[in-house]
Amino acid sequence: MITLNNVSKKFLWKKAVHNMDVHFSKGKIIGVIGENGSGKSTMFKLIAGLLKPTNGEVLVGEKLADRKVSATVAYMSDIDQFYPFFNAAQLIDYYESQFSDFDRQKAMDILSFMKVDGDEKIKHLSKGNRGRVKMAVTLARNAPYILLDEPFSGLDPMVRSSIVQGVIQYLDLDRQTLIITTHEINEIEPLLDEVVVLKEGTVLAQGNIDEIRRNHQMNLVDWMKRLYEGEKLT
Repeated sequence: MITLNNVSKKFLWKKAVHNMDVHFSKGKIIGVIGENGSGKSTMFKLIAGLLKPTNGEVLVGEKLADRKVSATVAYMSDIDQFYPFFNAAQLIDYYESQFSDFDRQKAMDILSFMKVDGDEKIKHLSKGNRGRVKMAVTLARNAPYILLDEPFSGLDPMVRSSIVQGVIQYLDLDRQTLIITTHEINEIEPLLDEVVVLKEGTVLAQGNIDEIRRNHQMNLVDWMKRLYEGEKLT
């Protein structure tokens, strides 16, 4: 499990996250949603050990998150972070050399499913196809925790839905937890078990998707809008 206990992160005078208490259970698909600047990416970087909290603690399993958690956390950033002169096949070679849990065949299968040419240099790919490559190498890791930060950004709406649905076939939810941030809320809602709503670096709510629908008779987008408008929804 992943736990953030009273976590704050400050950059100079600005607090990116503030007194954040969140618990992510095992074996679930969990969405982290909120407007731009709500703290989603900062939360992910804290979990991945790329940032240290100003206050509080981030636990992955029972260990404090630091760079060593990369052995158990597969993190896909919302920005491009790879050697641009690589092609997708070379990036797969690189990931295989770095992570003992990397499944080369799974990576190739995902690239094939997403219709990406493994021989074309990454710097020549469209934004959407670069995102597909990043998803392929991240999902190909058999890590207990997978973090996808805005994985569907730049994807054509005509293919986005099929790719969203296809992601789940590459997960083993008996052993893995997927935490995902995205603005494509309507498209990922059918996949989600739980959701965490952030606003201005704080947690507005965390809930079970089925209970939200049952108790409030509304979809996830409407529930989030009501929260943002200040209604107390439990």
